[in-house]
Amino acid sequence: MVGFTGSCFVCFKMKVSRIAWLLCKRTEVRRHTVCRTFTSGSTTRQQQLSSARGRICRLESMELPSVGAKSVLVKLLAAPINPSDINMIQGSYAILPDLPAVGGNEGVGQILEVGSQVKALRPGDWVIPRDAGLGTWRTAVVLAENDVISLPNDIPLLSAATLGVNPCTAFRMLSDFEELKPGDTVIQNAANSGVGQAVIQIAAARGIQTINVVRDRPDLTQLIDRLKAMGASHVIKEETLRRHEMKELFKTCPRPKLALNGVGGKSATELLRHLQVGGSMVTYGGMAKQPVTVPVSALIFKNVKVKGFWVTQWKRTHSQDEGALRGMLDELCSLIRQGKLTAPACSEVGLQDFRKALDTAMQPFTSAKQVLVL
Repeated sequence: MVGFTGSCFVCFKMKVSRIAWLLCKRTEVRRHTVCRTFTSGSTTRQQQLSSARGRICRLESMELPSVGAKSVLVKLLAAPINPSDINMIQGSYAILPDLPAVGGNEGVGQILEVGSQVKALRPGDWVIPRDAGLGTWRTAVVLAENDVISLPNDIPLLSAATLGVNPCTAFRMLSDFEELKPGDTVIQNAANSGVGQAVIQIAAARGIQTINVVRDRPDLTQLIDRLKAMGASHVIKEETLRRHEMKELFKTCPRPKLALNGVGGKSATELLRHLQVGGSMVTYGGMAKQPVTVPVSALIFKNVKVKGFWVTQWKRTHSQDEGALRGMLDELCSLIRQGKLTAPACSEVGLQDFRKALDTAMQPFTSAKQVLVL
């Protein structure tokens, strides 16, 4: 067995929004380098999370474990930096791994070696994680066969690397909450997000109209043009939701059956106001960090339904239903091959520039997803 080098980030929760991480670099043998953080006498998890200060980086060389009978050696090829990854580092996400931990919940890798009892995977196969928390910001990892699921390797690398979270979220929300037919309308905020762009494209492929809400910004005209080129029916500013122009808009399309909320706060409340009677609002994110306020009139007189969605929970609920995840991925890959679903605008960043990538990912109005090329 040939020696293989692995590299990774290990991310740590810092006070407020400060983060510490470690860049793991290559070695010449079957080892990979990790970074660890240490606290001053803290013993509990909460103490560990609250006692770290500043940016702490330290390199440690660690052995990659041997490939067991039911495990596989994966070389990671590319892994994005998603808002949920940042939230996990900040300690504000639903999944908080024990520290130190490797960051990254999404990415694509290639199988290099399989164990003697592995049946469904072969060297050369592309794979993505089945669940969150595996730590994809690294160059290599040994995983159980059931931790990953294969993808066709005839789709673009960036499409594969960004497939497991945002497109799956968009697919399920468009499929599971309302019976949408061609000609129906969906309204969404955060339309420029990874989920938002996937919603636009999947909805367009199904003949569903979209009203896409974005924040005002210096390059608004270019953004509107880009989203319409993807298939957006309408692109409006947040302020427009509260103006008379909405009545004019609804002369050209029906009121939405489904509202998709990735922001929260006033933006979510305004989406609710425009739903048709009996419609649903599904919340999948809270970028504004403000609660969702539901008007009493919307509940009583319009009978709207207010629900939440987390793709990680969906995957876990359907973990025993192989066909559910496989069928969704196959349909998404088919759209990719047809040119109907493309990856969001991405900036490819080498692992050595991880600090710049993380800083960029945390800036407002970021137009390109940061993807670590491993």
